[in-house]
Amino acid sequence: KEHAGVKILQKPFSNGKPSALNYGLKHAKGEIIAIFDADNVPDADALMLVREYFEDPAVAAVQGKTLSINSKENMLTEFISYEEAVWCEAYLRGKDVLNLFVHLKGSCQFIRRDVLDKLEGFNEAVLSEDMEISARLTENNYKIRYASDVVAWQESPSDLKTLFKQRTRWFRGTMEVAFKYGRLMARPSRKNFDAETTLFGPFILIASLMPYIALFWAFFTVLPFDVVWRIVVQFATLTSALTMLLCGLALVYVTKPRRMKNVLWLPFVYFYWSLQAFIALYAALLIFLRRPSRWTKTDKKGVVNSTLILNEP
Repeated sequence: KEHAGVKILQKPFSNGKPSALNYGLKHAKGEIIAIFDADNVPDADALMLVREYFEDPAVAAVQGKTLSINSKENMLTEFISYEEAVWCEAYLRGKDVLNLFVHLKGSCQFIRRDVLDKLEGFNEAVLSEDMEISARLTENNYKIRYASDVVAWQESPSDLKTLFKQRTRWFRGTMEVAFKYGRLMARPSRKNFDAETTLFGPFILIASLMPYIALFWAFFTVLPFDVVWRIVVQFATLTSALTMLLCGLALVYVTKPRRMKNVLWLPFVYFYWSLQAFIALYAALLIFLRRPSRWTKTDKKGVVNSTLILNEP
């Protein structure tokens, strides 16, 4: 009685999120389809605020800001909360301002119903339906906006096993979408180029392992190890220094109030990104070895212990 307008649908069988979304789409009646994961806690005004973005008829979809609801659970969840903050407020917000490729993140996302109908819903054959529908929207010249004032809180992985499983699915799904939508560059534009760069992000992440691979290769071959060592050290030092500088600036910028001490996370950033690169490599091997593609749900514990860390828009 308290929520008389809410209807719970029971799907006969489970075969992944894209299928569940299409099942729900058949029963939805609104002009705007809002999508939240089960662990999401949207701000009370999220639906009211997102309406303003759709007053522009050119906007087909909107991605809201997602924050970690369990950031204080342990060191890993706290770092992921900063990763999420940088991704939303530095990366997606910058893309939105520059009119580049803003991709949907799978939750706290909103799409016009008529657009979804024209695109025939979500692709049930992919692991990253959010990236796939983002690429399809871009291919069909639809506009996606980022809304920093539309907020939802979600649970971050609290252990390495859960993180590994989640990121393997993300990376594999994104790489498969990248192969499918390489055709975006048949119509060169800033947005399409940015879309391709984003989709091939996991491969770029794998490329960051090349210095280590080069050292390993030189150690077991006739290549002059000292020469390879000098080249690798110079290259790795330059790229790492530039990356750490940008990360440090982003970590300071996205916090509220801005905290210089966040630069102390930088050593952890280096090891965390190295871990991400190895996970991306593992996901790529699954593709090249043609391992079966299966949807895996990220385990949740229901922990809530976060405070607002982001700057207000």
